[in-house]
Amino acid sequence: MPGTAELRALRRRIRTVQNTQKITSAMELIAASRIARARQAVERARPFAEGITQVIRDLSTAADLSEHPLLVSRDPVKTVGVVVITSDRGLAGAYNSNALRRAERLIRALRSEGREIALYQIGRKGDSYFRYRDESFAATWFGVTDKPTYDDAVDIGERIVADYSGERIDEVHLVYTDFRSSLAQVPTAVRLLPIEPRQISGGQAYPPQFVFEPNPDEILERLLPRYVEHRIFAGLLESAASEHASRQRAMKAASDNAEEIVDDLTREANRARQAAITTEINEIVGGSEALAEG
Repeated sequence: MPGTAELRALRRRIRTVQNTQKITSAMELIAASRIARARQAVERARPFAEGITQVIRDLSTAADLSEHPLLVSRDPVKTVGVVVITSDRGLAGAYNSNALRRAERLIRALRSEGREIALYQIGRKGDSYFRYRDESFAATWFGVTDKPTYDDAVDIGERIVADYSGERIDEVHLVYTDFRSSLAQVPTAVRLLPIEPRQISGGQAYPPQFVFEPNPDEILERLLPRYVEHRIFAGLLESAASEHASRQRAMKAASDNAEEIVDDLTREANRARQAAITTEINEIVGGSEALAEG
């Protein structure tokens, strides 16, 4: 019977949507738990950032930073490195598209000034996006965005500092997503290299009785790359928290939509079931009348 066949099809669709809803609800809960861990990681990393920044500020009063290669702006700037952080996995709402749009605006602005672009991509989604647009990469890193570690930041930072020190690039910008709250994540672009002097200004001079071993210049030579690595690490942590928050919202919206679809299909199934019952009653009544007339 057509009504019975339609009812079976509707019930299959309802089961399918309900199974999908279970998956999206589970992913929502997982993303929510990872947001908390990501924010804790950001908070744990903050004291180190404040400490190393203060040490560099204080040492800058005892050393001449005017000629340090990581602080000197080059003129002209021919090639700019752009480090873009996206996710390795999808189902994160507008997280990746927002970050990539911000990166595209930065790249267009730099190219309009006659600069060459060296692209450093972190995350598979950005890799797919730029490869589709025939962009070439100076380096790529995968599998580090979900749970970034400081070792990942060291690996990325060493490559970028090496390329900058070797004058293969003259400037570096970092594009990441700044986590403001569970409802607000802002794609952000900052200059990574050369380090802006105002970021490490305002230190206090060490008293004359302090003796440095090694000397302040050598200490800064070692600390400034660590400073760059930590800024990359902070960007990775903020992006990870933003990714999980965006995924949580996307999965909640998917679960809510699935609930609405189930309700609509249930009403449609009830109508189909009622139509099938009505058809059966009509057939029984019709058969009874035919027998009575016979």
